[in-house]
Amino acid sequence: MPETAQSPAAATSPMRPHVRPARPGELDTIADLHAAAFPPHAVWTRQAFADLLATPGTFALVCGPRGEDDVLAGFILMRVAGTEAEVLTIAVDPAGRRQGAGRGLVLGGITACLAAGCTSVFLEVAADNDAARALYGSLGFETAGTRKAYYRRPEGRAVDGIVMRWSADADQSQNL
Repeated sequence: MPETAQSPAAATSPMRPHVRPARPGELDTIADLHAAAFPPHAVWTRQAFADLLATPGTFALVCGPRGEDDVLAGFILMRVAGTEAEVLTIAVDPAGRRQGAGRGLVLGGITACLAAGCTSVFLEVAADNDAARALYGSLGFETAGTRKAYYRRPEGRAVDGIVMRWSADADQSQNL
């Protein structure tokens, strides 16, 4: 993946956190961020992240406040296969949400995928995650399908998974 994962707009905007490739020594922090952002039954282990990152085409980006490279507010884990990519998971520290970290990570991920030759990016989001669905929609992702009763909430309730797709073929320039 490219040395910098930020789009030109992200690199010059003071409102967006600094997005950069994850470093091998940050796996514990990535696992901790995931644990803070997801319910206990959905948390991935450090080893799961290490195994995924060892897979060809898989990469992680992290973000944090500008000038504080050792403070991480979130991460995105993606996999590229040919001209398609998928967001495997994304997490932002709950205390730092609604401050641009998620947007910066998704934009950085799309930019890295475009540089790798991708023309589309897929992700999956729970139907009841209104904030994430709004973010993805604002970046040009569109609903591509539904996985019925894909997620289970701690109380046992089933929630659909919404598959969303971003396409470089569509006019997405206003969203990057």
